[in-house]
Amino acid sequence: MSASPVTTVWTDFGGVLTPPIEESLAKFCADRGLTPLEFMGAVRTVAARFGTSDLLEPLDTPMIDEPAWLDLVSEALGRPVGVSSFGEAWFDGRPANHEWVRTLRTLRRRGVGVSLMSNMVPAWDERWRRMVDVDELFDHVVLSFEVGCRKPGAEIFELAASRVGVPPEACVLIDDTERNCAGAQTAGWHAIHFTDARSAARQLARLIGERPK
Repeated sequence: MSASPVTTVWTDFGGVLTPPIEESLAKFCADRGLTPLEFMGAVRTVAARFGTSDLLEPLDTPMIDEPAWLDLVSEALGRPVGVSSFGEAWFDGRPANHEWVRTLRTLRRRGVGVSLMSNMVPAWDERWRRMVDVDELFDHVVLSFEVGCRKPGAEIFELAASRVGVPPEACVLIDDTERNCAGAQTAGWHAIHFTDARSAARQLARLIGERPK
C-alpha cells in the first residue's frame, strides 16, 4: 500500500456510531420473548432464500421491503416477531455513541475529511438521521440502498473514494465488522476494526499523522 497520508475517514453507522450490535440485539429479543439465537436463526433462513449468507443484504440492497421481510422472519420463527416495524423497534431508545461522535467532530474541525458509509435499510433512513447531526459530522454519506452496492464489495469503496476525489490509500474505513474491513483493504484502503471509541481514535491518530492521545 502507498505511503500517501490518510485524509478521509469513512465511519460505519451501526455498531460504531451506536452501541455494539450484540447489545441492541439482546434488548430487541428480550423485549419480545426471543433469544438472539432464535431470532438470528430465522434471519439467516430468510437470507438464504435470497441466496446470501449476509444476513441483512436482502433488506439493505434492497431485495425486499421491511414488511415482507418481517413476514418471512415470522414464518421462519413459527410465530410473529411481534412488531409492525422492525426499524422502529430496533431504534427505540438506541443511543448514539457520543464518544465517537466527539472524535469525528474534532477531526472535521481540524480539516480531516469525515464521511459515512453504511449498509443501510431504506426504512431506517429517517431514524438513523435523528440520532446524529448529519450536516455537522459528514462531508458525504454513502448508503447501500441508495448506491446499489454494499460493503464488503469493491464497488462501494471505489465509488466512495471517487466521490471524495482522493486515491484509495488516502481513505480509512472504521467498521465493527472484520469482513467489511477486509473488503476495504482489498480495495486499497486502510481499515480499523472498531471495538471501542478510544482504541479506534488512537489507531486513527497514527494513520493521519497526529500524536496519539
